[in-house]
Amino acid sequence: MRRGTNLPAIGGYNQAVVLDAVRRQGEGLSRSEIATVTGLSAQTVTNVARRLLDLGLIREGGTVIDGPGKPRTLLQLVARGRFAVGVHIDPAVVTAVLLDLEGAVVEQRRVPTPSASDPAVVVDLIARTVDTLIDRSGVDADLVLGIGLASPGPIDVVEGVVLDPPMLPSWRHVRLRQALGEATGLPVLLEKDVTAAAVAELWSSGQAADRRDFAFVYYGTGFGTGLVIGGEPIRGASSNAGDAGHMTVSATGRRCGCGRVGCVGSLITPHELVRRAVEGGVLTGADLSEEARREAVASGDRVDMALIGEAFGVLAERARDGDGGARAIVDDAARHLARAVVVLVNLLDVDTIVFGGPFWDAVGAEVLSVLGPEVRESPALVVKHPIDLAVSAIGADVAAVGAACLVLDHAYSPRPSALLISA
Repeated sequence: MRRGTNLPAIGGYNQAVVLDAVRRQGEGLSRSEIATVTGLSAQTVTNVARRLLDLGLIREGGTVIDGPGKPRTLLQLVARGRFAVGVHIDPAVVTAVLLDLEGAVVEQRRVPTPSASDPAVVVDLIARTVDTLIDRSGVDADLVLGIGLASPGPIDVVEGVVLDPPMLPSWRHVRLRQALGEATGLPVLLEKDVTAAAVAELWSSGQAADRRDFAFVYYGTGFGTGLVIGGEPIRGASSNAGDAGHMTVSATGRRCGCGRVGCVGSLITPHELVRRAVEGGVLTGADLSEEARREAVASGDRVDMALIGEAFGVLAERARDGDGGARAIVDDAARHLARAVVVLVNLLDVDTIVFGGPFWDAVGAEVLSVLGPEVRESPALVVKHPIDLAVSAIGADVAAVGAACLVLDHAYSPRPSALLISA
């Protein structure tokens, strides 16, 4: 069984601090500059740098002459010195990515989630996908730090348990972290998918210095929000922050599973939009198979999201092409989402909303053309500062990328106890 290099093998607090300082300065830092930036003594930096050089995590780059005295030798990050795997479990698709130490995607794979959604079947699928991912990348498996696993909530981060996520009806108190660790032989970190998506933005967008207060609006099989305040992801008391789907944004509409009417999560999901399109005659038998039409109007969690995804793609294409009925459905969803965004902005006083997720790109441009004016001209908007409505540059794999970034963050973090990773 493969055994990756877990974080403790990299070494303690000072090594994480030095590695983080080198990573943040792309062109490299000299030992004296590291001492200045980190507050560590020159001797400590020298000792730590030697260990990081031996581990292959940094290298000595060029020299810089800056006035009289000995030239400075720069220490630079070795991007391919270690790697991290990120996996996102969605009711429609399992996505896996392999990232290097700079957060760049080295390899990626997407496979349909088994329709039965049996946890044991999905764990086996993930394990085989991770094996294939690493094999195809040509990366030495011993250089893989671990797996970050992004799952729909609610989750129990302490125990590594997925509790009872919507759209996965067979998943009740699944010890996913332990099961995947045993199946792969790698350390596994479990995180809620919307939080992972927000972390991906902090790491991979190049906006970490500018985006310190934002909400990530995640549009996948369901709707949720990842929250970042002061440059730090907000997880909440049980690491389940971000379940914004039950904000009431309409006095009418289909009754939500919670028993109320008008919950944003029940009004804007791909399944609901496809249902409206089929029931309203926007999508007919000429557009969809009979099987897809049956799934579109089905109720409850036991629907085939692969078929819903195909139907949603047809609806989105119709909306982009200017079909009146399709565009009306998408515009209506945009207005509902705008009301939820106003609540988020007022509540959190954030200045940026980032949109992304597996289903976002298909309808994002059409949604934002309506949502932008609705948010900025809303009489309910309290804050007076400008609001940036941005689209994630990462794409559909954002939650998987974020999950891998969390593993890398664990390696870099001067506060490793704040994250939970187990062998």
